[in-house]
Order: sequence, then C-alpha cells, then structure tokens
Amino acid sequence: MQDLRYAKVSTVDDAVAALQAGGSTARVLAGGTDVIVQARARTRAIDMLIDIKGIDEVLQVAFDADGGLTIGAAAPCYRIYGDADVREHYPALIDCSTLIGGTGVQGRASLGGNLCNSSPSGDSIPAMIVLEGRAEIAGPNGRRTVPVEDFCTGPGRNVLEPGELLVSIHFPAPAPNSGAAFLRFIPRNEMDIAVVNAATQLRFDGDTVSWARVSLGATAPTPLFVTAAGEALVGAALSDETIAAAAAASKAAASPIDDMRGSIKQRKHLSAVYTQRTIAIAAERARG
Repeated sequence: MQDLRYAKVSTVDDAVAALQAGGSTARVLAGGTDVIVQARARTRAIDMLIDIKGIDEVLQVAFDADGGLTIGAAAPCYRIYGDADVREHYPALIDCSTLIGGTGVQGRASLGGNLCNSSPSGDSIPAMIVLEGRAEIAGPNGRRTVPVEDFCTGPGRNVLEPGELLVSIHFPAPAPNSGAAFLRFIPRNEMDIAVVNAATQLRFDGDTVSWARVSLGATAPTPLFVTAAGEALVGAALSDETIAAAAAASKAAASPIDDMRGSIKQRKHLSAVYTQRTIAIAAERARG
C-alpha cells in the first residue's frame, strides 16, 4: 500500500499554501484522470493530492463577446462541449474536448489537466495553441500568464514552479472571418493516444489569408507551434500551392520518435496530411 495524503481547498491561495506545505511530491487533483493513474502506478512520486474542485474560479466556463473565453483549469470536458457559446465561437475546442477519453472520462477530465500533464500527444494542446490560449498561473509570488505554446517544456514537464498551479486558460474573442479546427489520427476509432494531432486557425481579409497559426502534437518532445506553416499561408489566397507549402513546413518541423503507435516516417507524413486537412476545415468555418 502507498500512503497518500489528501487535502480539499476552497480558494486559490489555500491551494498555493497546501502545495508549498506538501513539497515536491504534492500534486493538484482536478479531474484526476491522469494524476490518480500516475500515483497508483508510481510513475511519479506523489504522496499528497490537493483537491481544487471546491474553488469556483477553477470551474468556470465564461464567455464575453469582447473579452473572450475563460475556462477554469478544473472545468470538465462535458461542460466545455455542452456550452452554447463554446460551440458557436470555439468549435476547435469542441473538436478536441469530445475526443479526450470516453464519456466517463469526459465527466472529470479537463483542458487544464490535459495541459498540466504536458504529454506531447495531449489532444487539447494544439487547439489551445492556435486559439492563442494563455495560461493563468498562481503561486507564492502572485499570478502570471504564459502562452500555451510556451507552457510545456518536455514530456510530462512544464513551466510550473514549486507551489504553483494552473488556475485558468483564456482565449481571445474570435476575430471576424476566422475559423479553427483540430483533428487527430489514432490506430482505432476511439479512446486511444494520438499518433499525430494537428490544429489550424485562419483569418481572412477577402480571399487573402491575413493571419494563421498551425500546431502539431505527438511529433516532438512538446506540442509544436509551427510558425513556418502559418507564414506559408499568409499574404495570399488559399490555394493548393500555399496549403502544400504549409504542409511541407509542418513535416519539416516534426521530429517524432518510433514507438508502438507509429514510425518516424508515418508521423512526418501525417504531420503534412493533418495540417492540410485542418487548414481546409478552418477555411470552411471561416467562410461560414
């Protein structure tokens, strides 16, 4: 048996204090779909869980037409894909939140937990990157924000310092004539880890792509913000040539590994294919 301490907190400040008191082996419990498995399997040294589900701020799903969308770190997936404002304005978040595990997992898993788990294949992270997500972090020295593309630092590692926790993720309001999409490739129909996943957001000025962001997952030690792929699309009308250039940039940026789910060659090929496909869906959504 493994000894495990448990603390339930009701404010962000209390969570920070509990993390400090718990030391390096204390972990936040939001949904628990990753951290409980890790504690049970002892793949991480965890002897204290700090339950933050009693904090209103970390459970919020709040949209404002001018200010954008804020999703609390512990807001479960079913609340995200069940929210009318998210469905209307952020369909890429629907794309990913409906794919994380099965229905039972979606009742507890959160985008915040997915981000803090910091898996290179995390299904929500590319979508959050292209949507310009910013992570709000609280800790002993106050609060700070970090762009989602800078949050993960390696497999299972991120920018959180001792005593810090993720409070929420904020997304700006969608610009006019914009659209975003997320897709993943898995070996079976559902509930598997991505071989490759990808997301794209586009903005148009008439027929010209005026702004673009592309992201890949499961193709490097961290989810990738592929700036070269976005740059290949900007300044011209969307065409087979510009889409092919963006796909080539994604393939070049990918630095995957061989494992039981896919080979390096397959993953690099899929990086290009899924960049192309998410561009097409994002463009369709942008055009209404």
